[in-house]
Amino acid sequence: MMTWANMSFPNSNSPIMEQLIFFHDHSMTVIVLITFITLYMISNIILNNLTSRFMMEGQEIETLWTIIPAIILIYIALPSLRLLYLMEESFYPSISVKVTGHQWYWSYEYPDFNIEFDSFMVPTDSLNSSSFRLLDVDNRLVIPFNTNTRMMITSADVIHSWTMPTLGVKMDAVPGRLNQISSIALRPGLYFGQCSEICGANHSFMPISMEITSLNNFLNWVKTF
Repeated sequence: MMTWANMSFPNSNSPIMEQLIFFHDHSMTVIVLITFITLYMISNIILNNLTSRFMMEGQEIETLWTIIPAIILIYIALPSLRLLYLMEESFYPSISVKVTGHQWYWSYEYPDFNIEFDSFMVPTDSLNSSSFRLLDVDNRLVIPFNTNTRMMITSADVIHSWTMPTLGVKMDAVPGRLNQISSIALRPGLYFGQCSEICGANHSFMPISMEITSLNNFLNWVKTF
């Protein structure tokens, strides 16, 4: 059964995602107010018999319906530009992870630790009772929380898109180009994403599984390689 929770954003796990949700609510508030005012004006014009048949111009109303929409656009544009700037800015990352998209799997590389591995989706016949179908992978991306992480994203063949909704991260993986985006995870857990660019026949079978843990657990994981 579809619930309201299924129709909303996932719970945020980064400051950027929190700001994205706030901006969404901000924009929707403005849109709902405009919709109700427009419907009221339409109904008022239809139901009101006191019309001005011989009015040729109205300087005041024309001035208002020019200035008010401009103010509304500025009211939406200013927080939007601020958020775009924050999403593109890289704030002294503590850990760098290089992500490479392939048809149809992901490769991860930790340049700081000389670690590199591929991440394939777990086939349905290999799943256990605690696995997530079409989302679990054999090698998860592991990062510590409360640590500024820089993701460097590219592709080895066609255009992919590395997307982690709960972190507010969505970046195209373009062959021959290295894009970057920064994020800070606020709490530990297991989070899932998928390729968001139609990249071929198995586009829907290259999920992203991210394990966010403490710094000590992350360092212990690094020692296993």
